[in-house]
Order: sequence, then structure tokens, then C-alpha cells
Amino acid sequence: MATPSQWLEGARPRTLPAAVSPVLAGTGVAAYVGGFSWWRALLALLVSLALQIGVNYANDYSDGIRGTDDQRVGPLRLVGSGAASPRAVKLAAFACFGVAGAAGLALAAVTAWWILLIGVLCVLAAWYYTGGTRPYGYAGLGEVMVFVFFGLVAVVGTVYVQAQTWVWPALYAAIGIGALACALLVANNLRDIPTDKIAGKLTLAVRLGDTRTRSLYAVLVLAAAAAVIAVAASTTWWALIGLGFLLVAARGVRTVTGGAVGPGLIPALQQTGQAELLWALLVAVPLVLS
Repeated sequence: MATPSQWLEGARPRTLPAAVSPVLAGTGVAAYVGGFSWWRALLALLVSLALQIGVNYANDYSDGIRGTDDQRVGPLRLVGSGAASPRAVKLAAFACFGVAGAAGLALAAVTAWWILLIGVLCVLAAWYYTGGTRPYGYAGLGEVMVFVFFGLVAVVGTVYVQAQTWVWPALYAAIGIGALACALLVANNLRDIPTDKIAGKLTLAVRLGDTRTRSLYAVLVLAAAAAVIAVAASTTWWALIGLGFLLVAARGVRTVTGGAVGPGLIPALQQTGQAELLWALLVAVPLVLS
């Protein structure tokens, strides 16, 4: 039976900035257009965090039963290490999806019922990343879906449930957050190229190869910087303060492009997560104060 600390590690807390950041950025945009609602923001945050933890447990379960995690380089995996049974991890994943669904239902009740459809799509995307008979994460589509759901859907959705309107800054913020969320996954999959090849997991990193994957990481960071400029141009130039995220992102770029491999890439995950959170914070604060 896994200990509480092992369950916490299995939730992959280093990935949680990818759940907090889109809600923070979206709330900043909502505040700028006069639609801030603290309790709707908190519900959106609960949805995002529950989905992130749920997908982490779901990946742990699916990769574990396939044997993908039999030889791990990164942090503990509950099923792969034998610390928890597959059934227990699967139940934990669906419990998280249930929490996300309940919070999403509350948001739909006060905004629009079609949001429930978006929620169902989010859960399906979370499960079939590595679950099912033909997981899209094994076909190199993980980054695309992360950009869509933890970038576009999460940020634009956060703006909509608060302001109930569409504005271009929401899209620009979604692109910036989505790019860094993708960079986080790229760094993770770069580290796992050797073991993923053996397991037959054809992630985008496996398909691109080591050198081009490192270049992709740098391009994604540059895209996030360009998105800051786009947000500032469409709102307030004070949002350019968001470029301060590069102070942290530069460390991740040095780690990834510097040739680090295996455990040497683990710091890049933390650096990328911190950069994403800083992007959201430094962009959101000027928008809230404007």
C-alpha cells in the first residue's frame, strides 16, 4: 500500500503550475474586461487542478499496466514501482475527474450548459492520452492536446466563465500558456526518449529525435515571449512586465539545449513549470491593476 507521501509524489506536484497558470492568466484577462469573479475563478482553478492530478494518475495507471514505466528515469510511478495497485490508481484518477466534473457542473449552471460538453471532452482527452487501445500520447499528439486543453480551453474558458464574453487578449494569453505547457511536456519526453523507444511509445520527442526536440523546446519559449507582446499590444503595455518570465525560462533553455540527459533534465521540468507560473503572474497583475 502506497504511503501518503508516495501518493503525493504520484500526483506529480511539479506539473501543477500547468493547472494554476491558465486560470491565473485567464482571470487577469477577465479582470481587465471588467468580468472578474473570485468564486468562479476558484471553481475554474479546482477544475484545472483536479484534471491535472487526474491525468497524472491516469497516465501512471495506463503506462504502468503497459510496462512503459518498468524502467523509470524520473520521479516515482505508483503502478510501475509496485507501490500501489493499478485498481487503486485508476480509482484515484476517476475520483479526481469526478471532482473536476462537479466543479464544472457548478460553473455550467451559472454560465452555459454547453460548457458541460467541453468538460466531457477534457476528461476524455485526459484519459485517452495514455489510456485506451490507441492512446494519442503514444502517437506523438500529446503536445497538440496539451496546447489545446491546458492552453486554449483552460485560458479562454476561464475568461468566459467569469466575463461571459470573447476577447482577443484571451487567445494571446492562451497561446503563451499553451506554449509553456507544451515545453513542459517536451522536456519530460526528451528525458524519456530512450525508455519510450524501448516501450514503443512514439512521443513527439521520439519522432523528432534528440536534437530537434531540444530546438522545439527553445522555439516554444520564444513563442511564449511573443505572446506576452501580443497581450500587451491588445491591452496595456504594462503587461510587458510578463517578459520577466524569461529570467527563469532561460535556465530551462540552458538545461535543455546544453545537452543534459536522463536525470540531468529533471531540473528543466521544475524550471519550465516555474517559468509558466511566472508568465501568468506577471501578465495577470498588470491586467488586474489596469
